[in-house]
Amino acid sequence: MSDLRAELTEGLDEAEWDWLIPHAQRDAVILVDPGLNLLDVGEAIANDNTQSVQQWIDEQLITKPSLEQVGQWNCDRQKRFNTLIVQPFVLVQEMAA
Repeated sequence: MSDLRAELTEGLDEAEWDWLIPHAQRDAVILVDPGLNLLDVGEAIANDNTQSVQQWIDEQLITKPSLEQVGQWNCDRQKRFNTLIVQPFVLVQEMAA
């Protein structure tokens, strides 16, 4: 495992939507499709792997949260997400209810 991968693994966490709101307000939240591995995405972003990142964007597997999603999450501020900080972004994946 690379040093970066190990560092990212240590940064994996869970967070409630309420804790993520300040990051969403500064447009730093990136929603990662549950079919993707959060560590793989974080590593690709940290390594400037533009080919993989662009492919995921094109396939809408990584996106900015929509206004509709933010509205739903604002109604359930305890909704939990898997999170990974890759400066300046906070990568999030919705957790199953």
